[in-house]
Amino acid sequence: MVIPTLENDRVKLCPLDLDNYRLLEPIAFEKDLIYYSPSNISTPNHLKNYVVTAIEDYKTGVALPFIIYDKQHEAYTGSTRFGLIDKKNKVLHIGWTWIGHKFQGTGLNKNMKFLMLQYAFETLEFEKVEFRIDERNIKSRKAVEKIGATLEGILRKDKLMQNGYRRNTCCYGILKEEWPHIKETIFKFI
Repeated sequence: MVIPTLENDRVKLCPLDLDNYRLLEPIAFEKDLIYYSPSNISTPNHLKNYVVTAIEDYKTGVALPFIIYDKQHEAYTGSTRFGLIDKKNKVLHIGWTWIGHKFQGTGLNKNMKFLMLQYAFETLEFEKVEFRIDERNIKSRKAVEKIGATLEGILRKDKLMQNGYRRNTCCYGILKEEWPHIKETIFKFI
């Protein structure tokens, strides 16, 4: 599967690779940017390792990583990806998303998620898109609820965080048959 470029008037999602990841350094090192993530992007070396892992996952067919460009602000703002791609069951995850603090709450994430959901359901013809979020991350949980995702359950103490804490993970999902209604209501202005 080739990593597509997805874009609309607001955002452009391009393949994340070892040629462009350094454009994320001004954003990646912001304080508490990925506080609720088990990943580490806190130094140039950690960021590079994060990207190398994403590329390895792409090569094995389980991820499509993107760098995010905000057209309104003319700036690279973060990263996201499709991951845990299960071609047999036609299920994938949208996650590993981090956006610089000043770009949060600007509509960027909603535009991004629209492009990704549209691609997952309409181009790849997958049956389900999932999101996994730290139970404590109320801001991200509300964001996926606002785009129509349903809380399906909570995995207890399933992820080990950088500080040794074991987090509970909220599992959200959107089904293919729910997408037309979500597209016409929640995303009608995009």
